Amino acid sequence: MNKVTIGQAAAFVGVTVKTVRHYHKLGLVKEPERDSSGYRRYASAELLRLVQVRTLAAAGVPLAEVGPLLDADPALFAAALAGVEQQLTERIEELIARRDMLHRLADSDRALLPDRALALLERLSGLGFPADDVAATREGWVLARALVPEGFDDYLTHVEHALDDPRFVALIKRATEASSWEPDDPRIADLATAIADHFLANPAHLKIVTSLQARTDAAARYHLIAHHGEEQGSATSRGVALIEAKLRAAGIRIPRPDTY
Repeated sequence: MNKVTIGQAAAFVGVTVKTVRHYHKLGLVKEPERDSSGYRRYASAELLRLVQVRTLAAAGVPLAEVGPLLDADPALFAAALAGVEQQLTERIEELIARRDMLHRLADSDRALLPDRALALLERLSGLGFPADDVAATREGWVLARALVPEGFDDYLTHVEHALDDPRFVALIKRATEASSWEPDDPRIADLATAIADHFLANPAHLKIVTSLQARTDAAARYHLIAHHGEEQGSATSRGVALIEAKLRAAGIRIPRPDTY
């Protein structure tokens, strides 16, 4: 009967000599006896076993499971393979998800915000909002998504609907212009009243303010989001404070900074 050396066996099967020896160590392939010249010689039976082990290992079967699989009866073998296939499918799905995340990481915005939010940011740009304000909105949304993830999709829905209203868009544009005003400018109070009145007259739009208050520590989360990027004592800070005060006076629950 023709037999081959370990080097030849490894080459024929497509693995390294080190791998063959590892299979021996794990008990997956029986180590042949030495012949009269002192060499271990592999017959066709050992080569077949090597091929079987290599094939299962290449398919993703853990080496600890290869031996029992090969020694099982056909029914158990088929069932075990089905289980391995399910594990591989789950692993593939996990790898695809990781690959997609890497693609999103190539674009920092896509890594931090869903496509729906990015589309809304583009819409704000198309409506004529300054780039700096759009960037500030983006930062606020990243924070909102992290702090109140369960309410973020609903929040985006409220923003989408509000942007369909030209009156709301005009008021918010006016508010972006007001950021350059002096903090004691009398126009700030008038604008704050107009915005508060709009929210009270349009409950669906008011949800932009109230929808991110879903947790027990809502006050802290709300203020981190609603007041992100504000400079203390600025026109923007004064305007937001006036709007919140007017909404509270109308019975709307707006967390106060001293409640957390």
